[in-house]
Amino acid sequence: MNARIDDAKTLRRSPTDPLDEEMLSRFAQRAPEYDRQNRFFTEDFEELRDSGYLRIAVPVEFGGLGMSLAEVVRQQRRLAYYAAPTALAINMHVYWTGVAADLFRAGDTSLQWLLEEAAKGEVFAAGHAESGNDIPVLLSTTKAERVAGGYRFTGRKSFGSLSPVWTYLGVHGMDTSDPAAPKIVHGFMSRDTEGYRIEETWDVMGMRATRSDDTILDGAFVPDRYIVRVVPAGAAGLDSFVLGVFAWALLGFGNIYYALARRALDLTVQSIKTRRSIALSRPMHYHAEVQHRVAQMGLLLDTIEPHLESVAKDWSDGVDHGASWPAKIVSAKYHAVEDAWRVVDLAFELGGGFGIFRRSALEQLFRDARLGRIHPANSMFTHELMAKTLLGISPDETPRWG
Repeated sequence: MNARIDDAKTLRRSPTDPLDEEMLSRFAQRAPEYDRQNRFFTEDFEELRDSGYLRIAVPVEFGGLGMSLAEVVRQQRRLAYYAAPTALAINMHVYWTGVAADLFRAGDTSLQWLLEEAAKGEVFAAGHAESGNDIPVLLSTTKAERVAGGYRFTGRKSFGSLSPVWTYLGVHGMDTSDPAAPKIVHGFMSRDTEGYRIEETWDVMGMRATRSDDTILDGAFVPDRYIVRVVPAGAAGLDSFVLGVFAWALLGFGNIYYALARRALDLTVQSIKTRRSIALSRPMHYHAEVQHRVAQMGLLLDTIEPHLESVAKDWSDGVDHGASWPAKIVSAKYHAVEDAWRVVDLAFELGGGFGIFRRSALEQLFRDARLGRIHPANSMFTHELMAKTLLGISPDETPRWG
């Protein structure tokens, strides 16, 4: 294993380190089984909950480990190296606690209740993805209707990671009661709410252990105490809460796919050193073109880590990038998942025919890696946001032709 993933063999669990070698080894052993069976990572989840991992971003004063974004994503890298789907699903809970912790440290207590609930063992998940909405969180195809004491939400949410275990689902919808000034309403729906159902739709190419089933909202009521923001639709609603969701979620995604690609390189190096060809007198790793492709993998990986680290550190240190923050966040995620995919694709090529078999670790890594590129923010949105930021154009500006 590469030291850049903080080799778990040198680390034992401590009050400030909720992962240990034995746990991570078990996660790695179970990952193929979860994938084959398209089964939720129940055993991993229970171990992580028991170890305190679900509280890594919760401030110490609430009973957590108080880790910053920069510290949390390093832990997520360690976990993802062994079991990327487990890390990806857990990220959906961790990023809510991270957002709430950052707001609390900044003097905003609007999500203090979330930290208190998380400390008690409540599990938070994300209900943002929607068909036909390429800009989740900032826009929504879900209807949010103001009623006495709260809002009713009607719509369909996809990719609901942690579907079997969440106790609160973070949802957002659009209030169009004033067509000239639509609002995005953010809230948390408790598990015992009426007016929703979970449909078991998850039978997909990769990241199968997340069990990201659909959640159908049919007038589900969220009381005002769980409505955390009502902001303008689009980029105009990018306040500290919404921007925090971008930072914690996307940088988490980026680090998970980076770790997955790092594992693909390590497996490739191990395999190549033992492979032989009838056409060669020495093992395959002496072949010039094999060396060239391995070098390509290493060069790609060497650019991912410092980019992710830099952006996460700036966020944790409170660096003021102003209006450039959204572009910086999506850029780091974009480079991580795009280059991670290239690394895994090269590993698959070097793995030869054996790599296509389900019993090969590379086969699962290949399918899992491909999903990183469809996670928000996708390539089209990333390029649009970066261009508009550099050109000084409002992200909400629509293109005009002629």
